[in-house]
Amino acid sequence: MKQKTKKAAIKRFKITSKGKIIRTRQMAGHLKKAKSKSAKTRYKKIAFVDKADIKRIKKLISYAS
Repeated sequence: MKQKTKKAAIKRFKITSKGKIIRTRQMAGHLKKAKSKSAKTRYKKIAFVDKADIKRIKKLISYAS
């Protein structure tokens, strides 16, 4: 049976041309008034997925690449 792609994972992760997986940072969604300007700037930057999680995430987005 063919495995389905998890649509929630597609929205959260992107695969680069070299095969790395990028994600957005947490804490950037709401309650921004209480956060410092430097913290809000850090949340805008992309982050790479940790090596320990790559195999699991690639399985979730198997047919997306």
